[in-house]
Amino acid sequence: MLRQAQHGRVWVNFQAVGTDIMGSEALLLGALGGLMVGFLLTLFGGGGSVLATPWLIYVVGLADTHAAIGTSAAAVAVNAATGLAAQARAGRVKWPCATVFAVSGLTGALVGAHLAKQVDGKSLLTWFAFAMIAIAVSMLLPKKSEGDPAVHLRPAMVLKLAPVGLATGLAAGFFGIGGGFLIAPGLMASTGMTLANAGASSLVSVTLFGTATSASYAASGQVVWPLFGALVLGGAAGTLAAMPLAKRLESRARAARSSFALLVIAVAVYILLK
Repeated sequence: MLRQAQHGRVWVNFQAVGTDIMGSEALLLGALGGLMVGFLLTLFGGGGSVLATPWLIYVVGLADTHAAIGTSAAAVAVNAATGLAAQARAGRVKWPCATVFAVSGLTGALVGAHLAKQVDGKSLLTWFAFAMIAIAVSMLLPKKSEGDPAVHLRPAMVLKLAPVGLATGLAAGFFGIGGGFLIAPGLMASTGMTLANAGASSLVSVTLFGTATSASYAASGQVVWPLFGALVLGGAAGTLAAMPLAKRLESRARAARSSFALLVIAVAVYILLK
């Protein structure tokens, strides 16, 4: 079935979502969105991916909410993997803890994605907006930067990491990777690691959850591959641009997170009004 979506001057014509034929303007806007997401993912961890789906819907003009979620999840997974490689080289990733958390949440991500596909697109977008507000509020709450920079995985930690990872994966799958804002707080609460380590380690889960979510949508033909490619290319540039700033922002992390949170709230309100 041929469907068309118009947003401003951008037209997206597609014959079944998976075989997209898109104009250069839409792809350029997609690349710009990817740059933004890659930049924010590197600076803020999982929470940085929350603007990907709204960007595809309201800026690029992709009318199908499920296609926007599936495409953004696929691109965010690749962008997160790029950021993860950079953070790993910087020595900030706590691999044992991050791996237990991510593997535990994998089933939850698949279940969440399956449930989301059963929900009407308009209703799903409304729930997504409320999730964005929750993300923003969590970022505005004061956070302690203290923690154990030398944290190691212990058997007792697994009993905390596994259920929290499962619940977080469920949220990430349902909302497209936007639910990933829970990952860094979950890692900190379960292990006592620092905020910097949690942000870097959260990219393991973002990569895995995004891959699982997008695979579910791809199986239903709800990933727009040309747009995915544009997002990935832009995301790589965003990651490279953010890395030099990541260390500098450590002293101004609260102000940066607060500014980003206010932007997320503004976008969520726009979605609800639309």
